[in-house]
Amino acid sequence: MSDPTFATRLSRCKFRSWHRGTREADYMIGGFFDRYSADWAEDELAWFEMLLDEDDVDIMAWALGTQPIPEHVAGEQMEAMRRLDYVSIAR
Repeated sequence: MSDPTFATRLSRCKFRSWHRGTREADYMIGGFFDRYSADWAEDELAWFEMLLDEDDVDIMAWALGTQPIPEHVAGEQMEAMRRLDYVSIAR
């Protein structure tokens, strides 16, 4: 069986990022995917695939700064997630 294409992997990530189990995680992780994924290359996609294997509560705590970011997740993409500039807050 051949490896999935980049487009297939991206599509899977989109689904997984918007179907996390809680609305809050969907908005945070799915919103991040929608905002940044169009510019991703292989390294960024691989990082996001790895991130999706983490628990939602951990991902959200890292993004919100309530838990230290582990080394294997730290980097430019996590810093982008921490800015939360991709989350639309209705007033």
